[in-house]
Amino acid sequence: MSVITVERKILQKNDEITADIRSKLQSKNIFSLNLLSSPGSGKTTILEKTLEFLQGKISVGVVEGDVQTDNDARRIAKYGIPVVQIVTNGGCHLEAKLVADALENLDLDQIRLLFIENVGNLVCPASYDLGEDKKVVIVSTTEGDDKPVKYPKMFRVAQLCIINKMDLLPYLDFDVERFKENAAKINPDLQFFEVSAKTKQGIEEWVKWVVEQVD
Repeated sequence: MSVITVERKILQKNDEITADIRSKLQSKNIFSLNLLSSPGSGKTTILEKTLEFLQGKISVGVVEGDVQTDNDARRIAKYGIPVVQIVTNGGCHLEAKLVADALENLDLDQIRLLFIENVGNLVCPASYDLGEDKKVVIVSTTEGDDKPVKYPKMFRVAQLCIINKMDLLPYLDFDVERFKENAAKINPDLQFFEVSAKTKQGIEEWVKWVVEQVD
């Protein structure tokens, strides 16, 4: 019982900070996306390809979450994008307080689109609202089409799902339609994008959706 009480207090505090973040971003007219996935799904590579398509179109800011390194932030910085790295030192998810602190290091008046790349994990991040407009769960064809069944909460709280590494589909047993059916049973409103970050297949369609939200 005490563990549940502590968790509730933590989530309650997180939600209070989340409300402040959401209010701040809305007042600045910033559209925000929280990118969630297991490690190795291609989250950062998808973000890189997205930034390539968005260059010169929309002013973007990025908050990077990582357990230990700043590798991803250095990759994103190559695109001339303002980026803040959060190192959780072993923590399995980002919390609202960490994101709020990161936003203090971004000029929000110069940003119209904010990406929050969460720590690679399909469990803990599902419980933490960060003030984003949409949650995007990213999976890859190498992970298996039963991911929604194994991690239902993540698919329940997400609004969009990107299926990455479609170029590997001929070499795998991943069944796209079975995956979508599994996910739809949990969240009938989930919107899907099929992409390959390597070949850029489907990236343009995904970016088009992003631009429409900002406009």
